[in-house]
Amino acid sequence: MKRKINVLIFASILGLIALSIIQGYLINNTYKLEKDAFIEETKRAVFRFDDQLTEIDSIYEMVGEEMVDRIIDYKLGRLEKHKFLNEFNNITDTVNPKFIKLYQDAFRSFNLSHPVKFQKRLRAVVLLDSVFNDTLFYKPQKLNSLYLLGEAFDVESAYALNNSQITNDVQRNYVENGIEKSVSIEFQVTTQDYINIDGWEKEVLRRMSGILVLSIFIFAFVLGLLYYSIKSLITQKKIADIKTDFVNNITHELKTPLATLTLATKMLRKEEIQHEPKLIENTVQTIERQNKRLQKLIDQVLNNSLGYKEIELNKESVIISDYLNTVLDDFELSVKSKELKLNRNFNLLHSSIRIDKFYMTTALLNILENAVKYSENNIEINIDVQASNHLKISIEDNGIGISDKDKNQIFEKFYRAGNTEVHNVKGLGLGLYYTKQIIKAHNGDIIVKSQNNNGTIFILTIPIN
Repeated sequence: MKRKINVLIFASILGLIALSIIQGYLINNTYKLEKDAFIEETKRAVFRFDDQLTEIDSIYEMVGEEMVDRIIDYKLGRLEKHKFLNEFNNITDTVNPKFIKLYQDAFRSFNLSHPVKFQKRLRAVVLLDSVFNDTLFYKPQKLNSLYLLGEAFDVESAYALNNSQITNDVQRNYVENGIEKSVSIEFQVTTQDYINIDGWEKEVLRRMSGILVLSIFIFAFVLGLLYYSIKSLITQKKIADIKTDFVNNITHELKTPLATLTLATKMLRKEEIQHEPKLIENTVQTIERQNKRLQKLIDQVLNNSLGYKEIELNKESVIISDYLNTVLDDFELSVKSKELKLNRNFNLLHSSIRIDKFYMTTALLNILENAVKYSENNIEINIDVQASNHLKISIEDNGIGISDKDKNQIFEKFYRAGNTEVHNVKGLGLGLYYTKQIIKAHNGDIIVKSQNNNGTIFILTIPIN
């Protein structure tokens, strides 16, 4: 059974991992698709801006005229190639604020749900000639291109729009040494537009919120279902083990008195015994003792199975010190097979408490008897009692202790430390369960502190009414 549970848990974990991978793959693909769709929507919106913003054309014409003048200066030898691009700074610094404002106003007029920045960059300027072409500027890579107009941002994370390549043929007149001359140039300019979308991740996630919530819900549902199924299976196994353990224990407990009764009955049938009144009396007393033992076992199963809500208390006021000393004295007298030392320490600010003496005595004796059962010789039990707002009884022994695993279950019905079918100590696993129910019926609490081979401490706390 345990192997089947382990296999089920392993298979469930593999299933969850597979489900997580599949869901992650689908969500990642959906994320990419939503991202691409969002970027394309934004690009189309920017294209519409270009078509509607006629004032942008005038700015482009100003920059274009400046570029023609610089190309002519280069053609006539008035400007060195490496200084060609530096001449654009003045004109771009002049028109760029207006350029940015036009685009931002246009973006706002379209009520975009996300801020967008626009930038135009220069990639190449080539002077065309019938003999050979002269490249004034050529940077095809995104990061190496030259920033011309628009808002400044890192183009590495930007998105490219249209790539524009314009070829122009210009003729200009100029005066040199008092002589009017003309020059013709043909050139090609390549530019690239980029956009930067702030917070696009949030927008994409917002659009995916439905599928994300659904995925999380499905995963949580499957996880909860598996957890519930495995927990139920483990619980059923635990119940089955407890039943088996209880049947074995009660069978073991019943065998001894039944065997004794059978033997005593056979002895009474013998003729030689029938003429010995003393032997008959001893045999009858044996039968009575075993009958009482059987009745006690039956009562233990019936009564100790009660929950705290089913226990009807008959409370009465008792003097704490007198009551506890009486219980401890009687217990000390009942222990004959082992050497026992009881250390008592009472610190009482209140002298009395209302309790059900019968049930409370049963609870205390259950703990004290366990201390004797699970100890070797030379038993030492420390009883520390404090009474302020609560009656706190600490019972510490020097026995074999309780493992961390067993500590969490010793108050469960039919559970016995070690949870094996064969125990060195007789019992049905009901004593500590019943003890806790009695304490809870008194609105109190009980905790245990213990380690293997290092003794055990039970702490009972009951409110003083």
